[in-house]
Amino acid sequence: MNKIQDPQKLLSAISIIPDSAPFSTEQKAWLNGFFAGMTGLEEIYGAPTGAGESSATPAVAVEEEEDFPWHDDSMEIEERMELAKDRPYKRQLMSAMAQLDCGSCGYLCQSYSEAIASGEETNLTLCSPGGKETARAIKKLVKLNTESGTANSEKDSAKRDTDAPSGWSRKNPFPAKLISNQKLTGEGSAKDVRHVEIDLSGSKLDYNVGDALGVYPTNCSDLIGDVLLASQVSQGDDPAELDTKDLTAATEELVEWFVENLLDEDEKSLAQKILADDDLLDDHDVLDLLLKFNTLKIPYTDLLQCLPELNPRLYSIASSLKKHPGQVHLTVGKVSYEKNGRTRKGVASTMLADRVDAGSELKVFIQPSHGFTVPADSNAPMIMVGPGTGIAPFVSFLQERELTQSQGDNWLFFGDQKSETDFLYKDTLQGYVDRGILKRLDTAFSRDQAHKIYVQDRMRENGAEIFKWLQAGGHFFVCGDASRMAKDVDNALHEIVAQHGNMSGEQATAYVKKLASESRYERDVY
Repeated sequence: MNKIQDPQKLLSAISIIPDSAPFSTEQKAWLNGFFAGMTGLEEIYGAPTGAGESSATPAVAVEEEEDFPWHDDSMEIEERMELAKDRPYKRQLMSAMAQLDCGSCGYLCQSYSEAIASGEETNLTLCSPGGKETARAIKKLVKLNTESGTANSEKDSAKRDTDAPSGWSRKNPFPAKLISNQKLTGEGSAKDVRHVEIDLSGSKLDYNVGDALGVYPTNCSDLIGDVLLASQVSQGDDPAELDTKDLTAATEELVEWFVENLLDEDEKSLAQKILADDDLLDDHDVLDLLLKFNTLKIPYTDLLQCLPELNPRLYSIASSLKKHPGQVHLTVGKVSYEKNGRTRKGVASTMLADRVDAGSELKVFIQPSHGFTVPADSNAPMIMVGPGTGIAPFVSFLQERELTQSQGDNWLFFGDQKSETDFLYKDTLQGYVDRGILKRLDTAFSRDQAHKIYVQDRMRENGAEIFKWLQAGGHFFVCGDASRMAKDVDNALHEIVAQHGNMSGEQATAYVKKLASESRYERDVY
């Protein structure tokens, strides 16, 4: 019988040392081998050095665990990529990711990069938290790797984690039905936020609080009409093919087509300038380019080839399946703004708010979270920071804690612009306070006074109590914008730990890292 050399396979073959024992993988392997020799199992394990007859080399070769020093979302992308510049191609790709392991791409940062490196994933724009910065970096790495002739040489397994027992997944979304959408913001608000309810009946889809719902959007018919007018449509072309094409951002491929085909020298020069400048490219959407280079209409079939498919949009789930069986609820901020003389619309948010009626079909799937859920210990205290639509998962958390009769204390920090018009779920949250489900509700409405107040300011005001909850085994959750709010909240948390724990900056950093390693500091940021 061949001896097992892989320590993980070795430990799974016959485990003499229990998994809970306080030893490393290598130590467990050695001890298993030692005791195997005493019990006649050395043919499976191989005798360890020093056990029985002496051996020049250990029977078990343990592979050193790889470290990822760039896997830190507080670093700028340039710093991360510099750390990985001498690593294999797949690790360079990983360093370009947002490092949040948020699952919005359907993978983790490591597995998404490995899927691209192996050629199993061809969509390079799935990292929504990293945005255009990450997408540009990935495209450049892929191009360099392709030119070097080593593309797709690393065949790692990088399976997505969206497959569900129901059979519905990101690649096979469920045709759900819209139940309703209700406006949460009041008259006079600068925002339009909706509570959206969706029917999952018959899907057998299951989800946990903290998970997200993926929604496949379709384009606004008005925008499609404008794009068709600005392109060259021929008999037999199917306008419906634009329904799911990404029209929100100009692509290099589209600009390159104009560079190659424009005859007007001024327009050609402008196209070359846009192609050479990432910021200029980012400043345009597809219709912008079609209108800008109006001396030449691109053939519709060529246009389609220059445009990628729309990526699904992920929304934090705002319901507990225990309270709303067969349904899933979302908190959706409708996006609409003016730019370059045109109204721009968020493709998914305006679809949910304005373009689908009750009973209309939506293609959806469940995107599991990675630890972002209520504590396994129902007695553990829970601090939640969720301004704006970041309140969504915490509505589900509170529903879950009430339905399961959890005894742990709950504390919510919520913020927005004005208390009169932007206090999302006000009556619902007050009900949780009245019933004792929410022990504390602290709010920060930035525009209710001359001096703007945010959730991180409320945190600092209550720093001593926050640290007390953490010391009592509390879990700290954050949901919302990654680029601003989440960083400000993270900085405030470090300051609170340092001040009220009488720690140095380095000690506070280690404390917060320990919270994260214990799954007591979790973030759902985008």
